[in-house]
Amino acid sequence: MPKDYIARLVYDHTHLSLAICKMLLEIIGGITFREVRHRRFAEIVFCAVSSDQQVKGYGAHLMAHLKDYVRATSPVMHFLTYADNYATGYFQKQGFTKEITLDKSIWMGYIKDYEGGTLMQCSMLPRIRYLEVGRMLLKQKACVLAKLRPWSRNHIVHPPPPQWANGIVTLIDPLSIPAIRATGWSPDMDELARQPRHGPHFNELRRFLSKIQAHKQAWPFLSPVNKDEVPDYYNFIESPMDLSTMEERLENDTYSTPNELINDLKLIFRNCRQYNDATTVYAKCATKLEKYMYSLIKEVPEWFDLVEE
Repeated sequence: MPKDYIARLVYDHTHLSLAICKMLLEIIGGITFREVRHRRFAEIVFCAVSSDQQVKGYGAHLMAHLKDYVRATSPVMHFLTYADNYATGYFQKQGFTKEITLDKSIWMGYIKDYEGGTLMQCSMLPRIRYLEVGRMLLKQKACVLAKLRPWSRNHIVHPPPPQWANGIVTLIDPLSIPAIRATGWSPDMDELARQPRHGPHFNELRRFLSKIQAHKQAWPFLSPVNKDEVPDYYNFIESPMDLSTMEERLENDTYSTPNELINDLKLIFRNCRQYNDATTVYAKCATKLEKYMYSLIKEVPEWFDLVEE
């Protein structure tokens, strides 16, 4: 952003700002926002941390302060912001998502539309104090570990092998160590653990499919069509497909490439349009979900050849 434009944002009388200052009033980061109280949301219009102070937790701390301050002083429970390509990762770590659940009628016309930016949303949890999240998670972890300790032996420290007592380190058979032998471990188990469970694309495809399943327009396609409710469906559709079947096929390593998974998604949309009229809610859901699918594909440079013109 140009300096003059940033100055207009920061000094706008309708905007509020929080800043992190070091000694001698050196500002190293700040965030500027505008509340729309009667709509219960706020727009983050500017957020920055000095380049030499990044990756130190200042940005996360600043956002936590903002959430606690806004929730304590206003009815606002949601944030919206337009993020550029360099900022989307930061906002995602702070609980923002590209999936906008707020109805357009709530925010349309109240926030500035930036060309080339990505609109993101964060909804706050009413019972969470965000500045205490780190401490709260540490307490939860300690509580879980305390409950596991009676059944666990990983906190027990064993003495080193007696062969090493004189400072002479030699190769020894792991199974000659009683504590290792007591675990039931064998070299075959170690070799088995090193083998990958799934193919190289599995994690990427699972994240992709999870986003599709979580979309609000995916509900007609989550499970197979019920034959009792739609008796003639399978007379018209020769190759039925749904998202739960795709998830099962993914777990069974049926998809060796992204293209194979995308083809099954296209089959879902094709089947829907073949059986349902274009004016039905099902066909409209297929169109919106297909559009969302292509938007996700465009986010992965390696999948660019899967985008249809």
